[in-house]
Amino acid sequence: MPPSVPDPSLPWDRVLRWLYLIGGSVGFVAAFVLLVEKIELLKDPSYVPSCSINPVLSCGSIMKTDQAELFGFPNPVLGVAGFAVVMTVGAALFSGARFHRWFWAGLQFGVVAGGVLVHWLIFQSLYRIGALCPYCMVVWVVTIPICWYTTLRTLSLRTANKEGRLSALACKASEYHSSVLTAWYLIIGGLITQRFWEYWTTLWS
Repeated sequence: MPPSVPDPSLPWDRVLRWLYLIGGSVGFVAAFVLLVEKIELLKDPSYVPSCSINPVLSCGSIMKTDQAELFGFPNPVLGVAGFAVVMTVGAALFSGARFHRWFWAGLQFGVVAGGVLVHWLIFQSLYRIGALCPYCMVVWVVTIPICWYTTLRTLSLRTANKEGRLSALACKASEYHSSVLTAWYLIIGGLITQRFWEYWTTLWS
């Protein structure tokens, strides 16, 4: 791209380097702890994971389900591998690295796949299993913005200097990026509150 033409991806790269490094680190630790807890549970079926706090916040209840091994192995393996990549990309961006489009396309695919998996697990936790895993929720919290801001970067490149509905939508999404993310979290928080409302009220009475 000629030096005289602003690169629309640069502002997002500045955001993503922090998000990838910090969010990736937090997600990696949460996934790693989950993996360790899963291994302990496999060694001793009577083991009570540290994140099994009460009937609702119960990692053990989730770890014993088929959903916890969607691809035939513990889901945290995906988190450990995926977040390690995200952390590495964040560190590389801090060092001034610039990646080719094919790399960003692959990363975009990966974070969207991770986002889809996370939302599937949210649904399963709320409406099929009926329990929440605190460490899993940490993974949810960091995966959503990683997916969202990576997508905004991709849209900024795809729609730069173009007109049309997609370009207008991309501009609005970029303008209200934090509002969209806040609403996203509030919707999930509302679903959690509604799903377990009867249990929450017992804690207050």
